[in-house]
Amino acid sequence: MRVLVFRHVPFEHLGLIAPALEVNGIEWEYVDLFRAPDAPIPLDGAAGLISMGGPMSANDDLPYLRRELDAIEQAVRAGKPVLGICLGAQMIAKASGAKVYRNPVKEIGWAPVRWTEASRSDPVFAGLTEPETVLHWHGETFDLPPGAKWLASSDACRNQAFCLGTGVYGLQFHLEVTPEMIVAWSGEDANAGDMRELAAPIDPSRNAPRLAELAGLVFGRWAKLFVKFAT
Repeated sequence: MRVLVFRHVPFEHLGLIAPALEVNGIEWEYVDLFRAPDAPIPLDGAAGLISMGGPMSANDDLPYLRRELDAIEQAVRAGKPVLGICLGAQMIAKASGAKVYRNPVKEIGWAPVRWTEASRSDPVFAGLTEPETVLHWHGETFDLPPGAKWLASSDACRNQAFCLGTGVYGLQFHLEVTPEMIVAWSGEDANAGDMRELAAPIDPSRNAPRLAELAGLVFGRWAKLFVKFAT
């Protein structure tokens, strides 16, 4: 079983998603179209897709993003599991016919998300009833795709998670990050503008232990869905 992982910048990688894939026997292959926009995308040999975050917009007229949108649309139509994180969630929404646009405010740092009534019966988010403090890093948001199930919200952004069909999930927030990743992101040139707007630096360890627990739960459940679809 193999999943293709679309990266948009080298530093936004699988992070805490990787252990969940490994435990469930899922191999992954990074697809870095930002390095080679014309590189082949081996969709036929993959059982599903993951689309990671990045500082660009899903609306940017970039050839590699257009190709990724086409790949996501094909995977969703074929009933393959797809997971999107931040920009990746916006890519799934756009590929599925929804609008992506500027959020009223940039949401960067630790802040709680709240779970919707629909999340209580969702196979990935069931059992999460209390607000959870997670990491956010985005300036855009999206409308829910037609037929999507709304799963989570925050004070600054209504659409924080959704499910489309059975195995397609978009998460606007970041469960995949480790403290080391947060430190690295904070020092990236691509994020320098965001960092200057913050009142204080992001504490990379503020809620790291609980975030790792949530990542193991959520990504582990999605990985099990992946295996179910692939076998």
